[in-house]
Amino acid sequence: MLQIKNILYAKDLEEAYRAYISEPDSVVLGGCGYLRLGSRKIATAIDLSHLNLDFIEKREDTIEIGAMTTLRAIETSPLTSDLWGGMLANSVSHIVGVQLRNIVTTGGTVAGRYAFSDPITALLALDAKVALFNHGEIDLADFLETKGLRDIVVKITIPDDVRNGAFASIRKSNTDYAILNCAVTVTTDSFRIVVGSRPGKAQRATRAEAYLLANGLNADTASKAGKIAAEELKFGDNPRGKGKYRSAICPVLIERCLAEVHK
Repeated sequence: MLQIKNILYAKDLEEAYRAYISEPDSVVLGGCGYLRLGSRKIATAIDLSHLNLDFIEKREDTIEIGAMTTLRAIETSPLTSDLWGGMLANSVSHIVGVQLRNIVTTGGTVAGRYAFSDPITALLALDAKVALFNHGEIDLADFLETKGLRDIVVKITIPDDVRNGAFASIRKSNTDYAILNCAVTVTTDSFRIVVGSRPGKAQRATRAEAYLLANGLNADTASKAGKIAAEELKFGDNPRGKGKYRSAICPVLIERCLAEVHK
């Protein structure tokens, strides 16, 4: 059973942060899409909805996405739809349904570090950074490794560089959570290959990236890179699928993404 003792509608981030660190059983609310997945008692629920953190904006050399921006906004924004081959928008388009995507927030998704998350996989491939209220800006990859860090996600920043991308996943049904997902981005001098829902957290396939950087991208190297990634990453079992199945489909998804960015 979910129990919330107090709700704080924060007037600014300073007030929200002070409340969060002073009360061990406090929780920062995002869109609350996953809040009732388990039984818990919350001393203070901190609401950020009045802090103007719902935005997708282009800066000089970055794209910034506010913590309270919904997945639906990412799906439909001209910025995220047009950039990076539409990869980030595509990564959220199959998550459950429009109703859920209209409430689940980017900050809540990233702060939750959900291993099944499609947008986290895409954001890792885009070299995204997380802006935290107290600790400042850190790489998303480093943020996902932190444990017990009590801070508030303010926004996500993505380099606005010349980068093509693709996202792919496999699901039991169109709106189910992914059995496996992957994202690929390519620049003139780099490759990013990220695989998530393994069912562990999203992770870069660095050996496969190095292989492509050394050998270039074509149909043969795309196939080989997929196999290298499947060998270097670990896959496990959960109710959605077996590790052996994930390992088998990993090269296929990566090869599809590489073929898309190579068009």
